[in-house]
Amino acid sequence: MRTCSDVFNTPVGEPDRTPRHSISEVAAASGLTAHTLRWYERIGLLDPVDRSASGRRSYCDADLHRLAFLGRLRLTGMTVADMLRYVELARRGEQTFEDRRDLLLAHREEVRQRIADLHATLAVLDYKIDLYVGRIAERGEPADRPQRKKSA
Repeated sequence: MRTCSDVFNTPVGEPDRTPRHSISEVAAASGLTAHTLRWYERIGLLDPVDRSASGRRSYCDADLHRLAFLGRLRLTGMTVADMLRYVELARRGEQTFEDRRDLLLAHREEVRQRIADLHATLAVLDYKIDLYVGRIAERGEPADRPQRKKSA
């Protein structure tokens, strides 16, 4: 049986739907707080999570698969509203495949544009760094001295 972290970090195959992961395990595996996990459930990003007789949440592998995907979407800058739209479409089943594809295609274009912008920004940073390395060398100072720590 795969651990909570294994399932979250490698969400492949048909997920086990047996509730067995505590909220603290899921929080540790996902990097989300327990508060955020409860919020995701409350707003509908997660389906209602099973509860033990004592009322404690118990997550299944399918929940971890969903959280892993949502984490990737969030990392790309997708809004919570768009993530909710995707989840709502997924709940409606196969008849929403085209709509889900279209949502992801549009978001992919936004991500590609952001990547292009970051590449252009990186080129400017590289240019400036090279400029300063040259200027430092002109002054006869070693260009490879340890960098100063940035102050907060």
